[in-house]
Amino acid sequence: MAGQSTTPAAIKLSDVFSPEELAALNRRSDVKGWRQLLAHLGILVGSGLLWHGAWTQGMLWGWLALPLYGFSLATMFAAVHECVHRTAFATPWLNDAVAWVAGVLSFYNSAFYRRYHQWHHRYTQIPGKDPELEDPVPTNWRMYLWQLSGIPWWWGKVRGHLRVLLGNFQGCPYIAPEAQATVRRSTAAQLAVYALAIALSVWAGQPWFLMDWVVPLAVGQPFLRFILLAEHTGCSYDSNPLTNTRTTLTGWPVRLLMWNMPFHAEHHFCPAIPFHALPQAHQKLRDKWVHLAPGYIAANREIVAQFPG
Repeated sequence: MAGQSTTPAAIKLSDVFSPEELAALNRRSDVKGWRQLLAHLGILVGSGLLWHGAWTQGMLWGWLALPLYGFSLATMFAAVHECVHRTAFATPWLNDAVAWVAGVLSFYNSAFYRRYHQWHHRYTQIPGKDPELEDPVPTNWRMYLWQLSGIPWWWGKVRGHLRVLLGNFQGCPYIAPEAQATVRRSTAAQLAVYALAIALSVWAGQPWFLMDWVVPLAVGQPFLRFILLAEHTGCSYDSNPLTNTRTTLTGWPVRLLMWNMPFHAEHHFCPAIPFHALPQAHQKLRDKWVHLAPGYIAANREIVAQFPG
């Protein structure tokens, strides 16, 4: 569908859904939120215990669990994303609490990301306004592989957290002056958790922090980068939701750990719809997307096909 010669005119929610349909789709649920969170945590804890046994007790087969543990740790970002929209749970404080804890696990700060992400939705794919476009879009194989490595992400997160800790919000117009103290306190508390974890590791003489968090998260990041690159890369630089975002059809294990974020065009078109209703919304919207990929390999092939030579 990406090769269409004409650009479809933008549409509104009311062009697709009746008020009754939209009300049903927008309904939040604590039960569905808890079910999703516990499923994700079950995979994370189970694979994490296997990986811990591998490096502490020499269980060779436990190494097979490392990619799954790393991916489930990295995709806690998807929980952050859903919760900062406050659509994961019907109870508001649950969204905020889970977002913060999931952010600690995935190295995102939920207070900062909530405001950053609001601007991304407000100015999706608008150069100079969408904060996600501050990260270079890969235009060749070197840039593409560099981003997939996760190294720029690590550097950006370390630098960003330290800047916030020091109260430096220059270049962050999405953090309003009245919100800066809140974001700074949240980041300081998160970094204090890491400091405590490092101190416990040093005190015990065990590389727990490194082997049970840093290494797995580093292993999981390339998988997450591979997925996130597909969301907007190669899409139009304009405000048309039919052309500026890509939905990627993928298997249920990825949809589970990504909290249905692969239905990304649906999410951008109607961001108030919670994760569990996105597959239903997809049934009415799938024929409208210019960028609809049959999988992440296909989506990334579409991206690299645009590289010169």
